Amino acid sequence: MGKITGFLEYERQEEAYESPKERIKNYKEFTIPLEPSKLQDQGARCMDCGIPFCHSGCPLGNFIPDFNDKVYKGKWEEAAQILHKTNNFPEFTGRLCPAPCEEACVLGINEDPVTIENIEKNIVETAFAKAWITPNPPKQRTGKTVAIIGSGPAGLAAAQQLNRAGHLITVFERDAKVGGLLRYGIPDFKLEKHIIDRRIKILEEEGIIFKTNIEVGKTIKASELQNEFDAVVLCGGATVKRNLPIDGADLKGVHQAMDFLKQNNQRVDGISDFEEVLTAQGKHVIVIGGGDTGSDCIGTSNRHGAISVTNFEILNKPTEGRPAHQPWPYWPMKLKTTSSHQEGVERFFSISTKEFIGDTKGNLKALKTTQVEWIFKDGERPQLKEVPNTEKEWKCDLALLALGFTGAEKTLAEQFGVTMDGRTNIQATTKDYKTNVSGVFTAGDMRRGQSLIVWAISEGRQAAHHVDTYLMGSSTLPLKDESDLPRV
Repeated sequence: MGKITGFLEYERQEEAYESPKERIKNYKEFTIPLEPSKLQDQGARCMDCGIPFCHSGCPLGNFIPDFNDKVYKGKWEEAAQILHKTNNFPEFTGRLCPAPCEEACVLGINEDPVTIENIEKNIVETAFAKAWITPNPPKQRTGKTVAIIGSGPAGLAAAQQLNRAGHLITVFERDAKVGGLLRYGIPDFKLEKHIIDRRIKILEEEGIIFKTNIEVGKTIKASELQNEFDAVVLCGGATVKRNLPIDGADLKGVHQAMDFLKQNNQRVDGISDFEEVLTAQGKHVIVIGGGDTGSDCIGTSNRHGAISVTNFEILNKPTEGRPAHQPWPYWPMKLKTTSSHQEGVERFFSISTKEFIGDTKGNLKALKTTQVEWIFKDGERPQLKEVPNTEKEWKCDLALLALGFTGAEKTLAEQFGVTMDGRTNIQATTKDYKTNVSGVFTAGDMRRGQSLIVWAISEGRQAAHHVDTYLMGSSTLPLKDESDLPRV
């Protein structure tokens, strides 16, 4: 696989970015692709290791050394065929996945790992450019019908897999367009929406039906779907946003990050009819939460023209290298500096927001924080302790809460009568993805909780196998051994 001495001859090389000054002028993707010959060199770095730990690092089990080898040899069409065997949507993961495969790369033990994610993106983009990705409808139909609720990556993956098995698939989406958080949660500068549209067009030509602006429990009843379809797959995601229950949380200017990001994506899409326009223009913005959603808010705020952007994280500042307790090939909690951080932000760690402060008209004008420290004791949960005499007031016109999600909304569970677990996820095991209601399955964040896009696709594929087995008695759809999957 690759060139035997490639990892000794070539250094890791990643895509370049347009300068922050230029790229914040618009919402387009801003990466500058490597030349094909440079990408072949990157594929050559794959070192023919005895055990490719990248396989176990990837929730999809992608055949990474195999497609790296094809790229090294310039066989791009074969690389695309190999990639699509395990990944329905590499154009999404190649842009958005945090690449646990790279953290598990054997070369990464003492060198920079192979640029797996970037190779993946370039394989699929080459395949689209060369028109190698075309609709492939099933040769025969089973006559069985499946309803899929939710058109995020889990729902789309389940839909394509079940369609390949010959079933008649209808995907229901409550928003105006298909894509779930891919459409309304990920900024266009990370994923331009025509990338979603071209894939949806292929899925439609393969025979999948998409119905938008339909919300189960409001515009249609669960009982209607159960009567009309032979099986139902719930892929509605984990969409209940975590709040910050402190004084002043109801002030004008305190908003959930996902509300801010969704509206911005809609505005980029040409929608302008909003009750309240959420903008960072001319404001002092504080983003509370240090994850990817917080980073997306930072990049969006800079494009709006914020006066200042500040980011708070209650956790300690991570190390730049691997922590000692997270050795290779485990996923490490390292300090992550994204392209949005590079565009302009002040970051603060070990800081807790205690109060939002408003003016006489109910508008946010400042917030109050305190420093915190984490107390770690063996066998006990970490304890959070405020540091005395560290209170500080910060000027703030717009506070964005990027605190993650607490689980799935209860609407679908109540409508279908399915059980939820203690974390408000819909209960179903990895054994068969079945809920407690016959014929009703679940996958993605709605089943496992807030997670990665690569996990959502994996969940959709796994669930499809079990739905197909339920409908037909057995299935030829691929199934990955769940015991092999990483816990990222």
